[in-house]
Amino acid sequence: MKVLLGTGNPAKLAEMREILGEIPGVEWVSAGELGLPEPKEEGSTLEENAIIKAVTYAKLSGLPAVAEDTGLEVEALDGAPGVLSSRFSGKEKDYEANNRKLLELLQGVENRRARFRTVAVLALPDGRFWTNEGLLEGEIARAPRGTGGFGYDPLFIPKGGTRTLAELSPAEKNAISHRRRALEGLRPLLRVLAENPELLL
Repeated sequence: MKVLLGTGNPAKLAEMREILGEIPGVEWVSAGELGLPEPKEEGSTLEENAIIKAVTYAKLSGLPAVAEDTGLEVEALDGAPGVLSSRFSGKEKDYEANNRKLLELLQGVENRRARFRTVAVLALPDGRFWTNEGLLEGEIARAPRGTGGFGYDPLFIPKGGTRTLAELSPAEKNAISHRRRALEGLRPLLRVLAENPELLL
């Protein structure tokens, strides 16, 4: 059974492949390999955007599709940037500008508590879908540290740790991440579908 990983972000695609790993009977394919355009994220919540992406990719490809949407929620900013995380500075996926804006807004703020939240969705071509959520609690550093990861990773220190996500190895990050917690919840469903292909009909 081929399953589409629904993202056009190479770094996110690599993490999804690593986290989901090998599932008997499942062959991963990417949206890029099939030449599919990224759906517009027009939802007002992470859940809505994740569902839009997964359902659209499943219908376009005719394959089961897994997609997710992730947001950084900062307590002192009333949960912002949240659903606007990738375009917080006004320009989508300008990671450095997003990080600069976040630090500017938190200048002089003592409460640095924050969390990453990921909503992952498995959708079938007929429109059925399932969701799962993953959280990673932590705090915002005073300055960027590390060269790994992407997005807000240089600023995010997981709860109980001292290093930012960008200072962790990919394996260390993937072992604890919000994305892992969200995607792992879909693995049992994927196994069931691979073992019972009639459920796809």
